[in-house]
Amino acid sequence: MSLIVQKYGGTSVGSVERIKEVAKKVIDYRNQGHDMIVVVSAMSGETNRLIDLAKQLNDDPRGRELDVLLSTGEQVTIALLSMTLEQLGMPAVSYTGSQVRILTDNAHNKARITDIDDDKIRADLKQGKVVVVAGFQGCDEDGNITTLGRGGSDTTAVALAAALKADECQIYTDVDGVYTTDPRVVPEARRLDHITFEEMLEMASLGAKVLQIRSVEFASKYNVPLRVLSSFTEGGGTLIAAEDPSMEQALISGIAFNRDEAKITVLGVPDHPGIASQILGPVAAQNIEVDMIIQNTGHDSTTDFTFTVHRNDYKAALKILEQTADKLGAREVNSDDHIAKISVVGVGMRSHAGIASTMFTALADENINIEMISTSEIKISVVVNEKYLELGVRALHKAFNLEQDPAA
Repeated sequence: MSLIVQKYGGTSVGSVERIKEVAKKVIDYRNQGHDMIVVVSAMSGETNRLIDLAKQLNDDPRGRELDVLLSTGEQVTIALLSMTLEQLGMPAVSYTGSQVRILTDNAHNKARITDIDDDKIRADLKQGKVVVVAGFQGCDEDGNITTLGRGGSDTTAVALAAALKADECQIYTDVDGVYTTDPRVVPEARRLDHITFEEMLEMASLGAKVLQIRSVEFASKYNVPLRVLSSFTEGGGTLIAAEDPSMEQALISGIAFNRDEAKITVLGVPDHPGIASQILGPVAAQNIEVDMIIQNTGHDSTTDFTFTVHRNDYKAALKILEQTADKLGAREVNSDDHIAKISVVGVGMRSHAGIASTMFTALADENINIEMISTSEIKISVVVNEKYLELGVRALHKAFNLEQDPAA
């Protein structure tokens, strides 16, 4: 008998009616002969409501107590779903993260899963029960309740699927799969039937918010096939799995983009060994992540050093560089917080030349200037002025014929 782990997000269980629909869907799968584990989030808006309650009483609540509070959201949902399944004649049992013993480290509000005790779940499955588990939470070695951070229910589902060697982990959400790009920007965007872990990791890291990136990393590490499906419409969704050599891969799978970028340039820095470390060291010391980096050598033994950061970190990074520019002997510091990153992603790049040329030509035809370029084995990213973002995404989507199904 195959084992399926299903995860339902907050909108999927946002009301009594929605919970009834989820229960019917779970029973349908169970009646097809699958063992079922169901992971649920808190009802839509509940986590925010609990945070607001806490902030009304304490501006800076202790992490441990906040986790105790936030974990109650999922506790409500698992109980309601289990009650509904029982009412419909399906034996079910609910567990909080602590009861299953999803063991985590003790980093409250952003804990990481270290181990799962699956004995209880295996015993319940053997008895024919549907096991309903609270997402987003666990406990540390001292029994303290912990939470996994925003989107943590995805990670819970994948971790359970890995621990119990499930045949598939299905993530039900309010979209019906992974698209070639955001349909709000390109109405012709097409839902992908399948995408590799590598491609999904790139898409997620570049701004595609269908799945929490940590859950994709987990699925890739333990080779858990992931499927993204809609709770509200029927369809096969998108399967995310390891690269299959027998499967003909599209040249490019998707266009990802991120508006939340900012660029800082240190001009006229003395060109000597260790200068990159001197520039980025103080930035890293403040836990600011640097993304793209370009270094140009001038003719006067100086170099220009440009890098990008998340826009939320822009002011802090700029302040650091302005303070250290004199020490570095730099001529000046320039910055721009009106940039965006556009990326083409696809494992097909490995065996095809000319991707970069097609990308740059498509942008040039729209008079879009490229400010920075970064490449990896399956991705090419460019930085452009933010006002050209949507035009650039549409141009690239068309240039790579992504509205066409390559299998058609």
